[in-house]
Amino acid sequence: MYNDNPTISDLPKVVDENKQGEVFGAEFAQNQPHTKQFYIESYGCQMNFSDSEIVASILGEAGYGPTRDMEAADLILVNTCSIREKAEETVRKRLRVFDKVKQRKPGTMIGVLGCMAERLKAKFLEEEKLVDIVVGPDAYRDLPSLVAGAEEGEKGVNVFLSREETYADISPVRLQSNGVTAFISIMRGCDNMCSFCVVPYTRGRERSRSAFSIVAEATDLFDKGFREVTLLGQNVDSYKWENPETGRKTNFAELLTMTAAVDPNLRIRFSTSHPKDITDDVLYAMRDHDNVCKYIHLPVQSGNSRILDLMNRTYTREWYIDKVKRIYEIMPDCAISSDVITGFCTETEADHRETLSMIEFARYSMSYMFFYSERPGTPAARKLEDDVPLKVKKRRLTEIIELQTGISAELNAGEVGKVFRVLIEGDSKRSDQDWKGRTTQNRMVVFPKQAGQKPGDYVHVHIKDSSSATLTGLQVGTTVHA
Repeated sequence: MYNDNPTISDLPKVVDENKQGEVFGAEFAQNQPHTKQFYIESYGCQMNFSDSEIVASILGEAGYGPTRDMEAADLILVNTCSIREKAEETVRKRLRVFDKVKQRKPGTMIGVLGCMAERLKAKFLEEEKLVDIVVGPDAYRDLPSLVAGAEEGEKGVNVFLSREETYADISPVRLQSNGVTAFISIMRGCDNMCSFCVVPYTRGRERSRSAFSIVAEATDLFDKGFREVTLLGQNVDSYKWENPETGRKTNFAELLTMTAAVDPNLRIRFSTSHPKDITDDVLYAMRDHDNVCKYIHLPVQSGNSRILDLMNRTYTREWYIDKVKRIYEIMPDCAISSDVITGFCTETEADHRETLSMIEFARYSMSYMFFYSERPGTPAARKLEDDVPLKVKKRRLTEIIELQTGISAELNAGEVGKVFRVLIEGDSKRSDQDWKGRTTQNRMVVFPKQAGQKPGDYVHVHIKDSSSATLTGLQVGTTVHA
């Protein structure tokens, strides 16, 4: 369902994901009567896509049903990202498209949600005259009243950052059309204060959901046919919830164990981990439960200790290397991916080479790779000069991408000849005669269909060939209808 809306097919991607500009479709509103329709596009991180599911649920209760047809919508929403300048530029371009719809259909309301809304606040109403409502990530419950006000011509803003809001009581309307994989938001906000990052200012401080509500949501998803959940948070490893009745505290390792116990056929993934907080207990929980996937997204950002200090990442190059060694020691079959920023303030060629050597050492299965984009209001923007020329940033990024692509190809080639248990997610992009699915290490596998199979089934696939992004193979053994 991603990127299949013709109005956004030519837009550049904000991040290296398939999901940018995801459109929420009408097929998810079959059981509720609606008198009005909303259209929503989502950009940025997985948390934004998860938040769009929460928004869909809230609007559904207010009598709004989803549509993929922008022209038919009474309310057009864009869930935004502020992590990079390019993300905000993309949203502003989309607003120009929405404006044309509004000119053709007066009375159409337009709203900006998420991190960009939080960062710009009321200023958005002044800069983008067509915007009717601006809503931050902690204020989605207020959407019905803000929309009602906009219907009467009153522009509305709510960007209040909460210390308590987790939306734990809201059952998200699942955007995932495959019915196999789903997100579960386990916490909101971030306390890490990396100098380059706007997230603590747009999503507020960390607060964790009830462990019982998370397990209940995972159970409900399994009962509805979903076979994989991703536990989401800006830093899931710092999850901590205290039972208000007993005072007992639950950490992330314990939450993993509780969620894994829902059913052996429910796969558990999580994202994202901060290196300083992922403990041996988390690694042991992953090792000891077959259905907790052997994959960790462990952003490094830079391979140089001086740059890491300027970024306020709270670890050194040597410390990060030891953490990677520990992961591979406990789980030799674990795959690690990363985030890399090149061209940060004062970065030298020697610093850049240390980042390249870190990628070589860690052997990341894949990485999200970007050159530094100064974000207004962050400590780096206030205190450091963005002094690396754009031409140099782009050249360094190209070197990082080429290195990572080569390593990804080598790692995938090393999987040829092995057999993996693969969860079928749906049709391959290239052929409806093939399935696509992922291994526990999050590697994409494509293989021919067999009669009687469906998304959500598990199969064992013998890998015959590979590229830097995909494994191809043939099924061996019988299909498991989980």
